[in-house]
Amino acid sequence: MSVLEAKVLQVRDMQAQGDHEAALDAARRLLATYPANRDLLLIAAIALRHLQRTAEALEMLGRLDALRPDFSQLWQERGLCHVAMRDSQNAIAALQTAVTLNPALPMAWRMLDGLFRMTGDTTSAARAAGQSAHLASLPPPVLRAKMLFGDGEIEAAEMMVREFLLTHGDHPEAMRLLAQIGCVHEVYDDAEMLLAGVLTLVPDHHEARNEYVQTLIARHNYAFARNALVPLLALDPLNEHYRSHAAAIAIGLGEHEQAISIFRSILENIHDTMPQAQMRRAEFNLWLGHALKAVGDLPGTLTAYHASIGARPDFGEAWWSLANLKIYRFTEDQIAAMTRAEISTTTSATDRIHLSFALGKALEDRSDYAASWAAYLRGNGARRADSKYRPEILETNTREQKRVCAPVFFAERNRWGDPTPDPIFVLGLPRSGSTLVEQILASHSQVEGTQELPDIQRIVHELQGRELDFVNPRYPGVLPDLDAAAVRSMAERYILETRPYRVLGRARFIDKMPNNFRHIGLIHLILPNARIIDARRNPMDCCFSNLKQLFAQGQEFTYSIEDIARYYRTYLDLMRHWDKVLPGRVLRVINEDLIDDPEGQIRRMLDHCALPFEDACLNFHQNTRSVRTPSSEQVRRPISRDGVDQWKPYAPWLGELTEALGDAIETWRV
Repeated sequence: MSVLEAKVLQVRDMQAQGDHEAALDAARRLLATYPANRDLLLIAAIALRHLQRTAEALEMLGRLDALRPDFSQLWQERGLCHVAMRDSQNAIAALQTAVTLNPALPMAWRMLDGLFRMTGDTTSAARAAGQSAHLASLPPPVLRAKMLFGDGEIEAAEMMVREFLLTHGDHPEAMRLLAQIGCVHEVYDDAEMLLAGVLTLVPDHHEARNEYVQTLIARHNYAFARNALVPLLALDPLNEHYRSHAAAIAIGLGEHEQAISIFRSILENIHDTMPQAQMRRAEFNLWLGHALKAVGDLPGTLTAYHASIGARPDFGEAWWSLANLKIYRFTEDQIAAMTRAEISTTTSATDRIHLSFALGKALEDRSDYAASWAAYLRGNGARRADSKYRPEILETNTREQKRVCAPVFFAERNRWGDPTPDPIFVLGLPRSGSTLVEQILASHSQVEGTQELPDIQRIVHELQGRELDFVNPRYPGVLPDLDAAAVRSMAERYILETRPYRVLGRARFIDKMPNNFRHIGLIHLILPNARIIDARRNPMDCCFSNLKQLFAQGQEFTYSIEDIARYYRTYLDLMRHWDKVLPGRVLRVINEDLIDDPEGQIRRMLDHCALPFEDACLNFHQNTRSVRTPSSEQVRRPISRDGVDQWKPYAPWLGELTEALGDAIETWRV
């Protein structure tokens, strides 16, 4: 505990004993040195309210609001001040904000119960009373941990709830909270296990089941998520949250038309124009636009994205979604609107990042390359600042792959896995032409295009284990410890769990997860007859294209010149290793060669996959299958050279990239 923390604790003790004058005096003395301390500002405001100096308390809360507008107890205290002033309308608004930010505030719920009853809103009063009773039923340590979690104090909440579970054993709400913490850390397998345990203890725990469905969706276990969602939809078939889960599951399973129908139905039932309704309208129109984009309905996509922006003009993701169509061109008025939103102090950090990338694309299309690059730099800088990406982790893993996956390793395990030839893996870097390769192959009558499947990554995560050691990683070092039965089991599980994505029933299917190039050794081990294609693009175009792309999730290496250049070089290093130890196993398809000689390169790909040539592969742009990657609109047009040398207008600002790539600029083809 720091000296300041100890002093804050002393002031809290004064307040807890009812000595508000002393607490206020002590807090003000400390604030002279620490004017931005959240806890001291709150203590001072509480003391002022108790001393019936409510106007001063609200002024103190205004200072806190300027620093931490997302602090739930600020809003709870503001609500209590309005109660003291007999202002029920503002009290309700403030307290509702408090419990929206942090549902684990017993006092806020109790006050809302009384206020709603006083104003005649019995439905809201009953809900508040229910929440208050639920929180009152929790063991104090669990309640305290939930309050900490609600205000973003994740580590403290985790320590408290883990200690409680170790001492008291299974408790549904403690397990549920630990699962929520796991989701924040993206440890979804732990969260899934904990929530499954909660439902075993309390099968009709609807909130836990809702979170369980969300976790399964996050893990891309869509078939399991659909089964888990059934009881919730049976309970409340019109529930907006449950129906949005159903739509997400449908999208995950490639059932875009079903998702479109759900989103449109939800939007039809949003009637009011209050701010919260407008937020929902913006979100659901955005998701509708994404689904329509996947099936190639460009007019519908544009209508949905425009409706999303109309509902919330500073919605950065909607603006970026227009830009990410690649073929959309913004008007002067739209560029001005985005510029205003980007610089507005009320725009959230996430919206601002999306707006920066959207402006970069809008200005690029107008050949204002200096301003465009500046916008891309703003977006990349902000995104990189929030990222925990460490390039040395991949580089360590690459060294380990080269050490473990030697020729003797594969020779000793020849044909251990499942002999099925069904999967065709298309991999490489993002923005390298992999979606084009997938679209060409998926136009063949024997091949089904799916999406970027997470199943190889899921196997890797399980081999890696929960204790991550970035210096001596468990994976791939654990691969030599696997026996033939374990390898075969992994292969059979992969085939089984990818089956829900194969809706057309074709003999072969594509797994287009670019980052699977890191795991070619594992793929060869478990699926020795699977075909593998490396989609490769020249480093300047590939790296630049990544720098101007804002990904929905992952790909954290794309947000700085140094990171993307190091990643590209590491990719070349590892692919050369696979070529050496598994000669002929991977077919390299150069994007520029595919553009210059489509038929020749398509025949190479089909020969590699043991497939007969079909003219439909040349006419891939006529394929109406759904596509969910940023290249969706591009692969619905004939091949062109539009993407070649796109970096050159930005050459004055890409000297650092050229230097960072080094000899890769000359040697990238081999």
